[in-house]
Amino acid sequence: MDGTWDQWALDLWDYRRQVHEMYRQVRRDGPGAGTRDAWVHARDLLFAGHPQSPTEDGGEFDGLSYFPYDPDWRTMGTFVPTEGADATLGHSAEGSTRFLEIGEIEFDVSGHHATLEVLWLDVYGGGIFLPFRDATNGANTYGGGRYLLDTVKGADLGHEGDQIVLDFNYSYHPSCVYSERWSCPLAPAANRLPFAVEAGERLSP
Repeated sequence: MDGTWDQWALDLWDYRRQVHEMYRQVRRDGPGAGTRDAWVHARDLLFAGHPQSPTEDGGEFDGLSYFPYDPDWRTMGTFVPTEGADATLGHSAEGSTRFLEIGEIEFDVSGHHATLEVLWLDVYGGGIFLPFRDATNGANTYGGGRYLLDTVKGADLGHEGDQIVLDFNYSYHPSCVYSERWSCPLAPAANRLPFAVEAGERLSP
């Protein structure tokens, strides 16, 4: 293993540690526009200056775009387990990732009742993965959907028993939106919400 690979691994380790810390702060500080603003600021700093930034903008990066914070897009969802069916997801480019569909999460948010499949990354250590599509895709947001939870990378808003925190103000785009060097799992058709989620990260207006 040469020095270049060593540095890449250390940089990735540091990037993920900082992402974990961002979400730890969100869980500690609780809901609110101020908490989301701090998360946005920390995320922009990572994108602007970290060697593992998903972007290729370098010094031209001037921040990601978001819908205005709206407390109506935060809710608690109830996890209902299922039998763990295969749910291999295709990528934005080449490749695929094997997940297991381990359950559903039922919730009410901003006047809507909905259900999303909860996926488990089927590799060593595992992790909850909750991507979704909605009626903003292809216009205000990426056509392949956004991510709400990805615990293996630290995107974890918390849970208590079978009650899982869902806050769409923290939904974000996969890395493939920022650069073609990334190939990312796309949200499955089963996780398409029939309404517009005007919360979280958006494409630049």
